[in-house]
Amino acid sequence: MADVKSLAEQLVGLTVKEVQELADVLKNEYGIEPAAAAVVVAADGGGAAAAAEEKTAFNVILKSGGASKLNVVKVVKDLTGLGLKEAKELVDGAPKAVKEGVSKAEAEDIANKLKEAGADVEIN
Repeated sequence: MADVKSLAEQLVGLTVKEVQELADVLKNEYGIEPAAAAVVVAADGGGAAAAAEEKTAFNVILKSGGASKLNVVKVVKDLTGLGLKEAKELVDGAPKAVKEGVSKAEAEDIANKLKEAGADVEIN
């Protein structure tokens, strides 16, 4: 376990150039393609770098039910499995999350269904 912690400390201390060199070595010598990650340099100017992972979980937020609330309530009911009363309360209480922690594709699919029904939707 001490070896793993030591390795982690070494990785955190790498410069941007060293991270790029490491990515090249992993790709060329071992056939490992590192996941796309943005490198963020610490604001303190100490040269510390950290990888910011790409967001994988998204929330679908219903901003408003729009002009056709009944259609939106039906779609929310189908998407969430809520009862009719609960779905109506969610739409009436907007802005509220319809789904949380879903994949980007699923979030876009849900948002499109809600938009087609007339809702104002946001993905974050």
